[in-house]
Amino acid sequence: MDDWNAPKPLGTDPKLIGLPGGSMSAAAGTGKDQQEKGNKDDKPAKDDAIEALNLSDPAKKAAYELKKKHSSVVFTSGRRDKASQASAMASNVVANRKWIEQTYVSSAASKACQKWVDDNKDKKTQDEIAAGLKGVLDGLNDAELAQLSKHLSGDAFDVQPVDDNAEEIKKTIMNLPGATKFLDKEGGLVRWHVQF
Repeated sequence: MDDWNAPKPLGTDPKLIGLPGGSMSAAAGTGKDQQEKGNKDDKPAKDDAIEALNLSDPAKKAAYELKKKHSSVVFTSGRRDKASQASAMASNVVANRKWIEQTYVSSAASKACQKWVDDNKDKKTQDEIAAGLKGVLDGLNDAELAQLSKHLSGDAFDVQPVDDNAEEIKKTIMNLPGATKFLDKEGGLVRWHVQF
């Protein structure tokens, strides 16, 4: 279960967590070239940016709903494998060595990841930290991994934070069907995260 600390007010430093595979990209695009046109069944047109997130059905339906209401949204992360989860965490740990314990609810998985960071102060680059965290994740069972992040099951996605129309977009996100949690800040860093 992906329980996080309570959301804090939106900051001013929008950074991306990264797409599956650990790359930082706006490849998820604004979707302007893929705006939903709908068909006779009122189903949205296929959106390659959303499809690339590899989300679970509830999260995918919500992503389409969000894009329908706010075509300018940019998805920055969806389902992650262990390597991309480790890389996403590492990108935040580089900026804040306590990011894991400040972001994730206390669990065997989060404690193991934070312990690795604390025990390896000499590892400072994203690649070094990602490799170490990947080793930790490889040693966890599925139940422990499920307590760490909904990204691992495809039940979460992140959206690039924006200033324009931010409150309206956040309101839409919080009211997406099946949404169980929305955060606009994680461990002191600006992140827009929604999970199902």
